[in-house]
Amino acid sequence: MARQMTILSSMLLACLLTSSSRAARGCPFCSVTTATFNEEITSMDAVVYARLVKLPPSVKAADRTDPTKEVPKATFEITEVIKGSEHLEIGQQVQTIYFGNGKIGSVFLVMGVDPPKLMWSTPLQLSEAAQVYIKQVVKLPRDPTKRLDFFQGFLENDDEMLAADAYDEFASAPYTAVKNLRDNMDHAQLTSWIRNPDVPASRRRLYLTMLGVCGTDADIPMLETMMKSKDRRLRAGLDALVACYLTLKGEAGMPLVESLFIKNKKSEYADTYAAIMALRFHGTESDIVSRERILKSMRHMLDRPELADLVIPDLARWEDWTQVERLVKLFKDADEKTSWVRVPVINYLRQCPLPLAKQRIKELEKVDPAAVKRANTFFPFGPADGSPGKTEAVSPKTSYNGQEDEDLFVAARPAPRRATGNAGRVATRASRSATSAANQNDTNLQIPVNSSLALLVPWLVAGGLFLMQWLILIGPSHRD
Repeated sequence: MARQMTILSSMLLACLLTSSSRAARGCPFCSVTTATFNEEITSMDAVVYARLVKLPPSVKAADRTDPTKEVPKATFEITEVIKGSEHLEIGQQVQTIYFGNGKIGSVFLVMGVDPPKLMWSTPLQLSEAAQVYIKQVVKLPRDPTKRLDFFQGFLENDDEMLAADAYDEFASAPYTAVKNLRDNMDHAQLTSWIRNPDVPASRRRLYLTMLGVCGTDADIPMLETMMKSKDRRLRAGLDALVACYLTLKGEAGMPLVESLFIKNKKSEYADTYAAIMALRFHGTESDIVSRERILKSMRHMLDRPELADLVIPDLARWEDWTQVERLVKLFKDADEKTSWVRVPVINYLRQCPLPLAKQRIKELEKVDPAAVKRANTFFPFGPADGSPGKTEAVSPKTSYNGQEDEDLFVAARPAPRRATGNAGRVATRASRSATSAANQNDTNLQIPVNSSLALLVPWLVAGGLFLMQWLILIGPSHRD
């Protein structure tokens, strides 16, 4: 049992490290749905194509609830070794748990860890196209732009598994690699996918990000029409849509964005939040729209007290200390519907270097001592060096998926969440189709959450599930 727990701990640690690195990477607005084939293969000791030789024997009804009975295993014959030839040979038979109804002779991808007595993952049945694809993937160069050039040929592939894997490769790639791909992008194909209302919102975000790289002024009318549309399917991925529009239109596009989503008090929360995410992108990753122009736009949100907390962290991060008195008034005027604005206001004042800020904190403490106490309790360290006026306490970069430390400023509040797929899966891709189907309804944005919790919770759940899988896999005879 100790051996299995050691393996499990190592794999979970590797997954956590991978997730942590992803939080700081990825093309803007893209959310990774699962580990890619390349990532999974890299983490394994052995990877093979194997032919199904024998299905597992049927289980008697009485044995299904008997914990002392091992789960029957299917038998596979290795037809090709992708990785780990020093441990395996063609023609060798392996046994592993398999719950499907595959036909005898079908080819599967099977991966194993911890040689010499390898522990095998659940097999994944492959089409002929997938078999060729995986063998090409493992031979790709390390250069991220060259890799993306290969994967863009599989976006929206007829084989959903390949299309999803290609998307995840883009989602986990550095944004600079996406920009460097500009000359090799298929502009006509991208606009076709963007116009297609049946394309999942997650992938639409990627295609809009790519269009922002290779698009022209001729694309602006299409983007404006989509932004104004009442059809939520056409507006899916609105954060990337607004960002793409501003990339191509420049500061001249700001009035439309403001009138539709920032100043418009009838704009839905999800739409306004999407526009703010787009502005954050341009404030950190681009110089197309000036920082001062973005701040001017965000200040309009202070006229909407119920949503003002969404931009207060940005004002502090970008050292806009011109709004002290306005925020003090928001604090004093807050009611039951807008009370969550008070903690962000206090945190803004704690970072402000002006002497006036300290005076206002003491003043506001008399109005709502509980809010000031919450700010000091949940954010005890304040700025990075413990003194006011330093904005390094909040990272200047965001992942644009609501998962960065900026969100520590935002008090808990009810809001729509975005489906994020199966975050806990490590070594199996059986639910790719289900993940894709869930993304079809991806029209709302994920609310801001603490980045550490966002990473930790899914992997804790994954750890429990993975432990259960290993215990089933090794059988009762190996648990001691």
